[in-house]
Amino acid sequence: MEASEVKELLDMAKAHFIESRYQHAEAILNQLILKNQKDPNIFHMLGTIYYDKGKFNKAIRSFKRALEIDPAFTDASVGLSIILNDLGKYEEGKKVFDEAKTMLNSKGDGDPYVEEKLAIKHDELGELYFQYKRYSEAMEQFYKALTLSARKPELTMKLVECRIKKEEYTEATKLLKDLLRQYPDYLAGRLKLGMLYYDSQQVPEAIEQWESVLEKDPNNVTAKDYLKLAHAVEVTSHSDVLSESPSMEL
Repeated sequence: MEASEVKELLDMAKAHFIESRYQHAEAILNQLILKNQKDPNIFHMLGTIYYDKGKFNKAIRSFKRALEIDPAFTDASVGLSIILNDLGKYEEGKKVFDEAKTMLNSKGDGDPYVEEKLAIKHDELGELYFQYKRYSEAMEQFYKALTLSARKPELTMKLVECRIKKEEYTEATKLLKDLLRQYPDYLAGRLKLGMLYYDSQQVPEAIEQWESVLEKDPNNVTAKDYLKLAHAVEVTSHSDVLSESPSMEL
């Protein structure tokens, strides 16, 4: 098979794969394998297709084949890790990714592109752990991503959600305060900090955060809704105090 023909078929398979036309992609990918093509992308796509079909054994073999061809092919390592985690083989899944990370790191130590790629994979694994309510493991991955990525606000918010799930509200609040000192205009962080204050019955502090959001974005619907709720609580609390106070006689 000519190199140009291989490239054309692989491009067609990728196009079908991206559009989730897996049946068409699978047929082309198997055709490439029959022609003894050894591109890790072929096996990564097949692994993803088999995973989608619930054919876990075939998916595992495909991802492992991709990693045999290129041990630092992190897309395949994450795919394999996800399946192993789905099957309850958490330690094996972590080992697969850590080995791929070591290989990739050795190829480009300090390279921002490599570091961001690693951060994305840590992020994906963190999301997987979060999905299975393994919040400590999720935090470990998000912290690793945070040290490598420029996406500080996004990853910090994921850490905040983990802390909240673990009922570690003080730590969640501290994360948000630190984030907002560095990114004072990050409105999603202010909205979340306001909710943490509100849930801990620190209503004035919550109002302060949400009013700050509206100063920067007067049309922020979420902040407006939160403020209505907070003001209603304040009015109710004030009414309760008045009803409990002894009436003054003239």
